[in-house]
Amino acid sequence: MELLDFLHHGFIQRALLAGCFIAALCSTLGTFLVLRRLSLIGDGLAHVTFGGVAAGLLFHAYPFYVAIPIVMASALGILKLIDKARLYGDAAIGIISSLGIAGGVLIASIAGGFNVDLFSYLFGNILAISSAEVWTSIVLCLCLILAITLSYHELVAITFDEESARASGINTRRINKVLVLLTALTVVLAMKVVGIMLVSSLLIIPSVTALQFARGFKATIVISCLTGIISVISGIVISLMLDLPSGATIVLVNLLLFVISSVTVRIFRKGSGHGT
Repeated sequence: MELLDFLHHGFIQRALLAGCFIAALCSTLGTFLVLRRLSLIGDGLAHVTFGGVAAGLLFHAYPFYVAIPIVMASALGILKLIDKARLYGDAAIGIISSLGIAGGVLIASIAGGFNVDLFSYLFGNILAISSAEVWTSIVLCLCLILAITLSYHELVAITFDEESARASGINTRRINKVLVLLTALTVVLAMKVVGIMLVSSLLIIPSVTALQFARGFKATIVISCLTGIISVISGIVISLMLDLPSGATIVLVNLLLFVISSVTVRIFRKGSGHGT
């Protein structure tokens, strides 16, 4: 009954609703990023988000809205570095990431140190998510579904072989821009779920878990989304019941699902091998 009582509270309902949509966003985008070996872009943009949040707190503006344009510009900056400076993806991400975290520390220092507000963004507080952020997560999720539906074949083509996709006439530059901009928006949204420090886990772990079963690209996306959603719902429920930090609990549930899936697949393959 205690759990049912919790569900009557508006902030719990908002947390579950936004958490599910953000998990679906992260899991879907993560599948494309992991397969393209750009999974660390989430971590890099999360560091930039730290700088954006610090800037918002310095100027007494809502950090969410300050961080969005900064992170989106940084995402495009990563693409520019890869394209113009001929850098590998991880090197470009590392440069932007370093700039973001250094800028954040500098701004926080000017503002008088790391206050309570900044720490809440670092480690997440999904139970404090606002109605506006819930609607933003829903709209962004619908936009992602629309973008994937309209550009599915192009996205799959550049995910597995970008050079061949470019040679076949696909506008890979436009597709890449859409992908990184959606990732940037998702990273900023996800900081409320698990915090800046752990946001990359929502992008990477569900996708890696789904790839354990690898039975087709669409199936991987669906399994990844389900894994992300289950981890968010379970993480919130467990954190409420045991009075634990929700963000860290969500990540640990995510990791547990990965371990279970990895062990299950290994046992199944061994069993199949013995059977043959």
